[in-house]
Amino acid sequence: MDRVEVSTVVYLPPTEIFEFLVDFPRYARYSTYLERVNQHGDGGAGTEYDLQFAWWRLSYTVRSRVTEVDAPERIDWEVLGALAASGYWEVEPAPEEAPPERETASRVRFVAAFDPDSLTADLVDIPSLVSVDWVVDRVKPLIYEEVQNIVGRVVTDLEGESREVTLTIHEKPSSV
Repeated sequence: MDRVEVSTVVYLPPTEIFEFLVDFPRYARYSTYLERVNQHGDGGAGTEYDLQFAWWRLSYTVRSRVTEVDAPERIDWEVLGALAASGYWEVEPAPEEAPPERETASRVRFVAAFDPDSLTADLVDIPSLVSVDWVVDRVKPLIYEEVQNIVGRVVTDLEGESREVTLTIHEKPSSV
């Protein structure tokens, strides 16, 4: 399994951040490759989402499920079906990281684990003469880059203004 783990500080209390993160369909606004999110459920544990991704000549819809919600600290999820992936959002109070002009701060962490070998030709309609390995080699760096972009965009939306967001990279996929 490869893992991506990034965190950053957001200048808001955990409850405000959590309410924002649990609204998963809005994530399509932050991602270059996520075209649409359809929600099946109320957003709590057991809610499923159809995520439609597009990159290059490939289009793929994956279904994910929220497996556990521990408000306002954590949202766990998994991908259903043959593609092996899971992860979570975690929010921790971090008032000591707030700048003097801000009242509070929280550390937001995004973790995703995925098995690139679980992506097979029968899951994705790959053009002829293109191998699954070629697709995986190109998608892994995109996943890493996209996670960084999404977290930065989420912070801007949460705080209502753009600022330089420092991302701490705790782990990244092999060969990225």
